[in-house]
Amino acid sequence: MELKYEFYINAGLEEVWSALISPDGTRSSFFGSELRSNFQPGQPFAYVGPGNDGQETVHVYGQILEFEPLSTLSYLEHPGPSYHANHEELQSRVSFQLETVGECTKLTLINDQFTENHPSFANAQQSWWMILSSIKSWVETGKTLQFGW
Repeated sequence: MELKYEFYINAGLEEVWSALISPDGTRSSFFGSELRSNFQPGQPFAYVGPGNDGQETVHVYGQILEFEPLSTLSYLEHPGPSYHANHEELQSRVSFQLETVGECTKLTLINDQFTENHPSFANAQQSWWMILSSIKSWVETGKTLQFGW
């Protein structure tokens, strides 16, 4: 199973990269969560924000696979402990790639290597459209999309 999305954003690599890793960028697009990591391959990361367990809910966590500024962010992820009792057994890989196309940035997201019968696959299929649309909107306009949650 593989999910693949390509978005063209009317901004430079720096702005799109910031939306993927900075606290303001991730809060604006990843359901109010901050991406916390030292971004070293092999090291942990977590998206932490408001949710089931209060303000410090771990929504997704895992291990950084690749981090190349302005180009690539890839990680193995697990759903947070409050989502599934067997969260440690559930895994997928997420890879963001950035490249310059004319005066735009092409953002490619691939979410693959899902554990068999991963219960979050259908949710990911829907959520990535919202997250990527939010990134595009935030980078281009400075405004976030309000999904009414």
